[in-house]
Amino acid sequence: MSRSSHIPVHIHARVRAAVVAALVAPLAACSPSASSGGPAAEATPSPDDRPVTVSVTPTGKRIPAGEPVRVTVSGGRLTSVTVTDAEGRRLAGKAAADGRSWVSDRKAVPGTAYEVTAATRSAGGTARTARAGFTTAPADKVNKVDWRPGTGTTVGVAQPVSLVFDHPVKNRAEVEKQLKVTTSNDTEGSWGWMRDWSGRDRVDWRPRTYWKPGTEVTLKAELNGTDSGADGGWFVRDYTTAFTIGDRQVVEVDLDRHRLALVRNGETVRRIPVSGGTPGGDKRSWRGTAVLMAKEGTINMNSETVGLADAYDKMVDHSMRLTWSGMYAHAAPWNARHLGRANRSSGCIGMSDADAAWFYGQVRPGDPFEITGKDTKGVVAPGNGFGAWNLSWAEWQEMSALR
Repeated sequence: MSRSSHIPVHIHARVRAAVVAALVAPLAACSPSASSGGPAAEATPSPDDRPVTVSVTPTGKRIPAGEPVRVTVSGGRLTSVTVTDAEGRRLAGKAAADGRSWVSDRKAVPGTAYEVTAATRSAGGTARTARAGFTTAPADKVNKVDWRPGTGTTVGVAQPVSLVFDHPVKNRAEVEKQLKVTTSNDTEGSWGWMRDWSGRDRVDWRPRTYWKPGTEVTLKAELNGTDSGADGGWFVRDYTTAFTIGDRQVVEVDLDRHRLALVRNGETVRRIPVSGGTPGGDKRSWRGTAVLMAKEGTINMNSETVGLADAYDKMVDHSMRLTWSGMYAHAAPWNARHLGRANRSSGCIGMSDADAAWFYGQVRPGDPFEITGKDTKGVVAPGNGFGAWNLSWAEWQEMSALR
């Protein structure tokens, strides 16, 4: 049976035998509305009472998911509609003003059995209840999401909401419609689609300008029952996260003057001598705005993992990731003679042990690093970490699937 078919259920007070016979139908039935298991008293029908027909779509077994449930009635009006799955969860919806139709807010999800109960009242005032059921086919492929930032975190003023998908997302507009960002101060922002550094599809939400400190942000990704499109599979769960914006901290990195400044709420807290990427080749640093992705502590850095042959392989303290391509801010005591004097690193922003330890304790993920310098290898791309701030607001809005 096609997904556009429906179950007609007729209710007529003067042909009760036909209504009773309909009770044996496996997917649709009508019975007098009652609050207990005993027989219910029937209202005396009006002489001109017309039949009531209730139609429910979709219907059948193992039908494709991804469509809302629709209930329509002729010859009367709907007084209530309840749609529940096998675990008792309800699918909320809204009735039309004339009471002749009802549509669920959410779509039917894969691999689920639904029961629809529709209470009606005929033109002559007779109340009846119609029931129908259908099941959806399970998902043949499931798409999952990795998201940032985590729930309950406090982040910097440049932190985007970022979702990375396991499988391709061809139905980008349909997916984007299910993503709702709310803020405590009506912050203006937009979604933008890109290819993540990992090669996977990704969508970020960034404000028009840096967040206002203290903003409370909530993401509700109501994706359950949404089809990713070809080769992507179905989403079979919803996602949510909530976080808070901390102080306005901006790290101003001047590679020409070989120093950085931590500026908090408009006041310069400290200036630190640094050494950036070596000019003239692949070891140059990126410029533009990079966002602190994570504080990773002491890690092993191997140049072969970022395409720089065997330039280095060492344990590095106070490591703060700025891009997926391997640019960090970190302690670089081996480069002490160049700190504040020359750029001689392999692309990272190095500083002394003491300065790195202090700086590491001050910054948080989401803080922007605004990097300037004449001899760099280009601007941080949107998908290389959180490089969305290197696009103008108009350019960023064009990356939405709903534009």
